[in-house]
Amino acid sequence: MDTKVWMYLVYLAISIGLTIWVARALSRNGLVFLEEVFADERLAKAVNSLLVVGFYLLNLGYVTVAMRHPDPVRTTSGAMEELSLKVGLVLLVLGALHFFNVFALNRYRRGRLRQFATHPPLAPVGQLPMTPAPHAGHPVGPQPHASPYAGGPRPQPGPAGGGQPGAGPTAAPPAR
Repeated sequence: MDTKVWMYLVYLAISIGLTIWVARALSRNGLVFLEEVFADERLAKAVNSLLVVGFYLLNLGYVTVAMRHPDPVRTTSGAMEELSLKVGLVLLVLGALHFFNVFALNRYRRGRLRQFATHPPLAPVGQLPMTPAPHAGHPVGPQPHASPYAGGPRPQPGPAGGGQPGAGPTAAPPAR
């Protein structure tokens, strides 16, 4: 037999084996995810079967379309290079199909969970005040000589202030 025919046979054996192995793993492990997505075991099993059939059709269809190689393969190393390219593309397609399925099913799941939520999420009304982080060398906790007033030390009574905090002279508004 020709080197190209051997390359095709090895390619088909590897690609079909990988497709069957990945489909079984996804079917077995994906059923738990589908049961949580659909919240119905019977529906999850039906969707799982449909996804496996679609997976086989798409991947085996790609394997057969990608099998064609127009140039002659004269050496074993050329056959190995072409084989690795073809198997690598099959693996990329398998991965892309898997991530697309997980993405689509997760979007469906989130929409279903939002639909059955008791009340919609609300936007925050405000923000909590941030306390400054303690700096190096500054102890945490109340200071023994700290002023009880937020603005600093207690104002001294004077002629304009009258001893009341905030009762000092007021500034005129800026001119326009």
